[in-house]
Amino acid sequence: MDAESVVERVARVWDESAIPAITEYIRIPNLSPAFDPEWTAHGHMDRAVDLVTAWMRARPIEGLDVRVERLAGRTPLILAEVQGEGDGAVVLYGHVDKQPAMTGWRDGLGPWTAVRDADRIYGRGGADDGYAAFAALSAIEAVQTSGGRHARLVVLIEASEESGSPDLPAYIDALAPRIGEPDLVICLDSGCPTWDRLWLTTSLRGLLSVTVTVRVLEEGVHSGAAGGVVPSTFRILRELLSRIEDDRTGEIVLPELHVELPVERDKELAATASELGAATSERFPFVRGARPVSGDPIAQLRAKTWQPAMEVIGLDGVPAVADGGNVLRPFTSARLSFRLPPTCPAGPARDAIVRALTHDPPYGATVDIHVGEAGDGWNAPPTAPWLSRAVDDASTAAFGERARLIGEGGSIPFMAMLGKRFPKAQFVITGVLGPETNAHGPNEFLHLPTAQRISVAVAHLLDAHARR
Repeated sequence: MDAESVVERVARVWDESAIPAITEYIRIPNLSPAFDPEWTAHGHMDRAVDLVTAWMRARPIEGLDVRVERLAGRTPLILAEVQGEGDGAVVLYGHVDKQPAMTGWRDGLGPWTAVRDADRIYGRGGADDGYAAFAALSAIEAVQTSGGRHARLVVLIEASEESGSPDLPAYIDALAPRIGEPDLVICLDSGCPTWDRLWLTTSLRGLLSVTVTVRVLEEGVHSGAAGGVVPSTFRILRELLSRIEDDRTGEIVLPELHVELPVERDKELAATASELGAATSERFPFVRGARPVSGDPIAQLRAKTWQPAMEVIGLDGVPAVADGGNVLRPFTSARLSFRLPPTCPAGPARDAIVRALTHDPPYGATVDIHVGEAGDGWNAPPTAPWLSRAVDDASTAAFGERARLIGEGGSIPFMAMLGKRFPKAQFVITGVLGPETNAHGPNEFLHLPTAQRISVAVAHLLDAHARR
């Protein structure tokens, strides 16, 4: 395969059609079902799927068949198949659904405005993960036009990933005869701590969402009359959360949420921390004077990849500051987001959290629990020798540097499910979520040079797989 031709073809596809299409895609507020239960009526998801599907169908790829699959009551799934040569098959994965808008966007930016600034396109969903379909198809096109080879390819673009991929297993089951038994899975929904090379994700944390509601009154009462007599629901909630998290250190105290760090990941973690140094924490927009939990790069990487963590991501029953009156509130609800170590099963972790929150609540308060999305983490299987060589060659061809390995603190529920479904498959997990990209938060952006270089790297991986 002609390496220069691959670079040229990818650049042409992105400049002429992919970037304009992604710009239009960012403008669509197609929230994942967990954030827009009326997504069907609103029609935004269908608009996004139609846009991406139309672009994919327009690509001059021999043997390409693009269809939108729809199961009753579920979000749609884009399935693209490309016939190939030789043994085996490759699955390439991405998603089109998005996180909510979030507040705090800089002046002139917004989640649905798609602002191009030099090498960046700001807006929700471009980097997480709308670019994936464009990267996958531009890579396939480049292989075919540059003298490369590829096996049978299956591109899966789902629409419920940001809700924990609840719809994907049903599609995997329904489409099993067409998907077959892939021996390589390429997922484009992960991150990269630097822009200078291909970074492969070797582990992903699991995810668990729990909403806890503490209630002591049927209605609010005057705080002057009740304060000191009626217990504060916020204080009770704070006490309950201390059963799970040490409020001084942030350490999760439930043993069911901890696992032993595998030896190979410990070595990998130390090597990566040595290379990244302080960059692990410096990528985050701390306010002046604030600092990370630990200043040790190894401890930082271990904490964000193989240790559990909890964050309060939503509150109900609490008025805005401007609207707060002198009222002792009847209830407080908090939505808790847990990140679980890669090999920690979500089920036992969930049960331990529920027990801790509901056992003998202070003052006899009523504590209601709603468990939301839950997904196991993932730890990569041993890498085959051919793939180890191929990822280094692909990274060198695309970036000029060899590939590196890193665990990822985020979650891709699809990976745990596919890892169990296809235990013999090899996995390449990578993505464009690099420094300051701020996926899920304000000022999210897609770094265009990295998106194109990943497309080039994927082209080389497809060719290497066919020639292995």
